[in-house]
Formats: sequence, structure tokens, C-alpha cells
Amino acid sequence: MNEVTHLNEPKRLAMWSGPRNLSTAMMYAFAQRDDCEVWDEPFYAAYLSTTGIEHPLGDAIVAAGDIDPKTVTQKCCLSGPENKPLFYQKHMTQHMIPEFDRAWVLEQHNVFLIRHPARVLASYAAKRDNPTLNDIGFIQQMELIDLLITETGQAPLIVDSADIRNNPEAMLTAICAQVGIPFYAEMLTWAKGGNSQDGAWAPHWYSAVWNSSGFAGPEKSMPNVADSMQDVYQPAKRIYDRMSEMKLRL
Repeated sequence: MNEVTHLNEPKRLAMWSGPRNLSTAMMYAFAQRDDCEVWDEPFYAAYLSTTGIEHPLGDAIVAAGDIDPKTVTQKCCLSGPENKPLFYQKHMTQHMIPEFDRAWVLEQHNVFLIRHPARVLASYAAKRDNPTLNDIGFIQQMELIDLLITETGQAPLIVDSADIRNNPEAMLTAICAQVGIPFYAEMLTWAKGGNSQDGAWAPHWYSAVWNSSGFAGPEKSMPNVADSMQDVYQPAKRIYDRMSEMKLRL
């Protein structure tokens, strides 16, 4: 791997996605870089503490994390604890509830990771019953994108997880180029068994990526969405279609 000095200036990279969206695999990819440190879902504890929503391993998540969103925000806007040139933050859009300030997002290099909501719902429902529209983060993701468009005059970088799975090397190379960092081939593989930076929720949510050593191949046929989930799926699909119009295309 090239020396860390090849990253010309320190960067804070905020990767925004909803749940079940290749976000952990992307975090693992960036964790393979020796110029990068990663932070797994910084606002999760504050989100659960503020909303009172029950999640698997919720007590452990709150106990292990910082429940003050202002403190979390301040840390997101600094260098990582190890002071490496690249500070990668894996953010869940559903954690950005109205009570939390969002202005700090303008200080980050932001990337938005999207996935077709039929796939999101099928994967999420296998881990937690009866997801709501707020649970899967599409509304909040679009709000953040609209904030950046309003404040900067241009759409942020949006990438589709399906495109990454179809061609990981080409897509990660393009993402790195867009962000202004070099691509390293080491990002394409990792050791099975988890990452030392995994959050307290990892035993419930990360089994698939723990058993992987790289990006999975193209996804199978689109799953059907049950009639009982159409009230969640349909608005999410409209938002996904809008985001998809702006996504990175090779």
C-alpha cells in the first residue's frame, strides 16, 4: 500500500445510508486502509436514548455509546482519535431525528449510499419486525441530500449498493476519485470474523459481513413486498427513484 502521506490533506468522510444497505461492508473496506480510521454509527446511542425506541441489544448500545448528540457532533467534526489523515464515519440516516442538529453535515465530505427499498425491507424484516418508514431512513436521507443541494448548489455524491456489488473495484475507484483520495486494492478484501471498531450492536446485525471476506456478488432477483408493507414501500420507492436519478454512473 502507498504511504499515508499520499493523502494530501486530512478528510472527514461521512457515509450516509439506511440500514441493510452494504454500509458495514463499506466501513470494512475503508478500515483496510492504513491512512484511515473508522467510526461505526456515532449517533446510535443518542438516537435510542432520545427516542426510547427498543432495538436489539439496545441497553448495551446506550451503555457503550455517547448519548449526548452535541458531543457526538463535536467529535464528528474533529480528527479521529488516532489522528490519521482519513476519518471515515458510518452514519445511519434514521438516526438523524429532528431533535438533532444537522448543520455540521456541511463540514464533512458526504457520500450517500442507497439501495432499492424492496431489498432493504426484506433484509431488515429478517432482523427486526414491522419496520416503519422512519426505521429505514429514506425520508431522512432525502432531507440530508436536499439540505446539501440547498446550501451548496449541487447534489452530493450518491452511489447505489447494487452498482458496488456488481463491480466493487470500479465503483470504489470512482468513489475515491470523487472524494479526492487514492484507491487502494486492499479495500476489496478483509479478514473474516469482524472488525475491532464494530459497535455493540454488531452481534445482532453483522453476521453476514462477519462471515465474508469481501463484497458479495450481484444480488439475486428482486424480492416481493408483502401487501402489509406497501405503506412503507411505496413512499420509500418514490424517494429511492429520485435519489437514483442523481447517482454516480460509470
